Amino acid sequence: MPSEPAFAIDVAVMRGTTPIAACFTTPPGLTALFGHSGAGKTTVLNMIAGLLRPDRGRIAVAGEVLFDSAAGINLPPEARACGYVFQDIRLFPHRRVRDNLLYGWRLAQPARRWITPTEVIDFLGIGDLLDRAPRTLSGGEAQRVAIGRALLSGPRVLLMDEPLSSLDAARRGEIMTLIERIRDELQLPILYVSHDRAEVERLAQTVVPMGDS
Repeated sequence: MPSEPAFAIDVAVMRGTTPIAACFTTPPGLTALFGHSGAGKTTVLNMIAGLLRPDRGRIAVAGEVLFDSAAGINLPPEARACGYVFQDIRLFPHRRVRDNLLYGWRLAQPARRWITPTEVIDFLGIGDLLDRAPRTLSGGEAQRVAIGRALLSGPRVLLMDEPLSSLDAARRGEIMTLIERIRDELQLPILYVSHDRAEVERLAQTVVPMGDS
């Protein structure tokens, strides 16, 4: 396991009239940002991914500095090697499952590819979905595809924004088991956003409270 922290974050940004700040350093494994809706958890993920520029601070992931306001460092999203699983899944509706998966693979720099499409398809158990359109998938199937696309982007870490929020109880259990396998078998550091205490207690090895949680 790497000796450096998986996430070393010290950032602040104004969202409208609301200041949002986070300061934490976490080891490899699954770290949960835990707090109520509106506490700024997704904002922190977006700053790490490069989708939102902090007003100040520093972001280091797996030992690499992605943003440092004092040093003038601000890597573009495609250079950050952060696989992002969005709350609303965001599969491309006009692409079949196979092409959604390969979109992540084609974006990844060849040197960053550490898992193949075949390995991801087998790991996620989605071989029978490859020719399906996203609109025909169940919530659990679509989330598996979204996770596969993120893994194939060659990430050094995985960012997950409430990935279970739209699923029923049975599917939630299936996806939690899958996330545990990613954490334990692939040993990929995960930053996981949730306001659900039961999810966090099951999945997280490190918890970062946000807001009044």
